[in-house]
Amino acid sequence: MSVFVKATASRSRPLKSILGGAAIVGVSALVLSGCAAPADTGGGASAGPREPIALKIGTILPQSGTLAFLGPPEEAGVALAVKEINAANLDITVDVQYRDSGDTTTDTATVSVTDLLSQNVTAIVGAASSGVSKTVIDQITGAGVIQFSPANTSIDFSDYADDGLYWRTAPSDVLQGEVLGNLIADDGAANVGIIELNDSYGTGLAKSLKENFEAAGGKVVAESLYNTGETVFTTQVAEITAANPDAVALITFEEAKVIVPALRGAGYAGPLYLVDGNLADYSADFAAGTLKGAKGTLPGLDTAKLGDFTDRLLKVDPSLKDYSYAAESYDAVVLIALAALAANSVDGKTVAAKLQEVSGGSGKGTKCTTFEECAKIIIDGGVADYDGNSGPISFDKNGDPTEATIGIYQYDDANKYSRIN
Repeated sequence: MSVFVKATASRSRPLKSILGGAAIVGVSALVLSGCAAPADTGGGASAGPREPIALKIGTILPQSGTLAFLGPPEEAGVALAVKEINAANLDITVDVQYRDSGDTTTDTATVSVTDLLSQNVTAIVGAASSGVSKTVIDQITGAGVIQFSPANTSIDFSDYADDGLYWRTAPSDVLQGEVLGNLIADDGAANVGIIELNDSYGTGLAKSLKENFEAAGGKVVAESLYNTGETVFTTQVAEITAANPDAVALITFEEAKVIVPALRGAGYAGPLYLVDGNLADYSADFAAGTLKGAKGTLPGLDTAKLGDFTDRLLKVDPSLKDYSYAAESYDAVVLIALAALAANSVDGKTVAAKLQEVSGGSGKGTKCTTFEECAKIIIDGGVADYDGNSGPISFDKNGDPTEATIGIYQYDDANKYSRIN
């Protein structure tokens, strides 16, 4: 079952009230139309002869660090988009340089960004971690280069002073917090404990979860923070179990590999809830049944069931086992390329000025669902409105998608997750 919601008020409106009190069962899709304030971008480019565009982009996606499990699907999404854009042979070629983002315990991202900027890239795709993006956003946008994240969900980026150069295909955690908070409440928990990463992602998502869970009548009875780099979570587990919660939400990255067994070892046998930062296959990490029945949320459509798109990803990387944010990464590259075509330029600021338009956020344009289809519209002098594998997107003026989907997943006895809607 799925529920599609169109919100004509602001995105802070509780999801339960939008649904008129209906239970959240399955995916929640929200059109955040109250946030959109489309600018008039002046329409499409003129038809006629063009000089071929040679677009250079870079990536800072996690090849190492606490989100390294997200690196392969994200890089596969980028690689597939570049392959298909170049194969289309439509007035633009894309050259991509892959670099590591690491995590906030290193300066890997800064080193990678410095290298990419020296190569005169138009855009940098990444980081996956909101905390890492916070460390390099000023460096990237200050150089007049687009930063386009497929996975940043921190609320802080919506009104960040980025000179119009920061964009993302993942929705703000305002939405994920609504869905998660209502899911826990609808599952019957009266109170919840939260273990959260102490950065803009962790605390922002925890804040949204708390607001929505308590608005639904529940209570957060314990909230324990940790910092990136910590490997022992005895204190956090003790704080949570002492409060005797009905449910526990883990807003973490790969630290869940340590925290989950520690919670079970401390005697907590209740339901667990995970989020996009730790929703992964733990079949090789935990004893059978450790996560049975646990649920989690993840922005985006069910990539594993997108058929042809999933098949194409596997041709790029046959070893893929996780598809988290692959579609968002693919769409990021396609949107950058379409904006470059619409702008007839590789200048970062000029291309950024067309991103809202090609996403459909300007309120104009012809719907199209592939790079080739959209590119032909632009080359013929029209305005393209790209709907991608991650959804319709439709950027607002802040570079946030105004249409988004949050999937709900559940773990089986083998500690593998699948979508339950």
